[in-house]
Parts: sequence; C-alpha cells; structure tokens
Amino acid sequence: RWIRVDLSEQVVVAYEGNKPIRAFIISSGLPRTPTVTGEYRIGTKVKAQTMSGGEGNSYYNLPNVKWVQYFYQGYSFHGTYWHNNFGSPMSHGCVNMRTPEAEWLYAWAPIGTTVTVEW
Repeated sequence: RWIRVDLSEQVVVAYEGNKPIRAFIISSGLPRTPTVTGEYRIGTKVKAQTMSGGEGNSYYNLPNVKWVQYFYQGYSFHGTYWHNNFGSPMSHGCVNMRTPEAEWLYAWAPIGTTVTVEW
C-alpha cells in the first residue's frame, strides 16, 4: 500500500502495488504555504485534534479536525469541514480532504505507509 499526492491535479490516489484502489479530490497548500514534495511515510495518526497556526490574516484555529495522518513534520492528510472548495489549493500546506474520505484513508493506511507528493 502507498499513497500518491498529485499537486498539479489536486488528487490523492491510494494504491496497492501498481493498482489504484481509490482516488480523492483534495485541496493542497496555497502558493505562499505550499505542500512539500518528495517521498515520506505516515508517522503519526490522530483521530481528532485542534489545529492552529499562521499569523495575522492567515491565522487559523480549527477545533476537532478529524482523521489526521502526519507524513512530514506538520504536514498531514486530514478531514476538512471549513471549506468545500476541493480541487483548488486552500491550505497552509496540509492535504485537505472531505471528512468521510479522510476517514477511509485513515483506516486503510497504516503507520509507515509511503506517501509520494509530486507535481
């Protein structure tokens, strides 16, 4: 099992070997807060947490963000309830997903799953 994030298409695809299992439309980082590219592994999973950060006009404080899977430092896949603009960059670097889809990915991908993020 592995996960490919295609930033140019704003899509996440879950694979078993070379076979795509499921695909999701996502929202990645905005130009001033881009999503990292490279190869990573899911290191930490959290069912729900408060996320906050940014400064000034870009400050955010979001309680009860569900199905969080960190793959590099503060970068994660997670459910998103504060917008429905999937298919366009919207985040501070994380991979925003519809909450039910984030839950599916959370259940499907164990810690250690490879995550490839590319253009």
